[in-house]
Amino acid sequence: MAAAVNHRPDRSRRALLQGRLRARPLLRPPWALDESLFVDACTGCNACVAACPEAVLLAGEGGLPEFDPARGECTFCGDCASACRESAFGPLSDPPWTLRAQVGDACLAARGIVCSSCRDACGESAIRFPPTRTVPMPQVDADRCTGCGACVQGCPATAISLAPLVAEMPVEA
Repeated sequence: MAAAVNHRPDRSRRALLQGRLRARPLLRPPWALDESLFVDACTGCNACVAACPEAVLLAGEGGLPEFDPARGECTFCGDCASACRESAFGPLSDPPWTLRAQVGDACLAARGIVCSSCRDACGESAIRFPPTRTVPMPQVDADRCTGCGACVQGCPATAISLAPLVAEMPVEA
């Protein structure tokens, strides 16, 4: 009796072979279902990729669509979800996703270099530079950030990434 074969690539192993310690998080298109449901529902037809007017979606690992903020910002037009003939996307009336911008250690401001490219690229004014006596560090207002990715493309140091917003757990006394 033959064992079942898993056709999904081992992302951690692939990342290690590419010189990274961890696999980068998969960024699915806006309104995509949770990962396991999305993978089960998506056929890899990439109608959503073809429908994206901003060309920020691409056929990623396994042929499934991914959002690449380095290509530009998502305008949340909904064309990707509307183009899907399967049930891989949730309703457009729901929030598109929980992605938020995060500023990493490679930020030029952390190295004492004045830069405000991320703030300038952000149409939601979600990135601010509070006044300080030294070079100000960017701060992301998670309530204003839509996760559109405009700041990712605009960062000359590739210091900004998008990650799901983690809900804070109440601390019990």
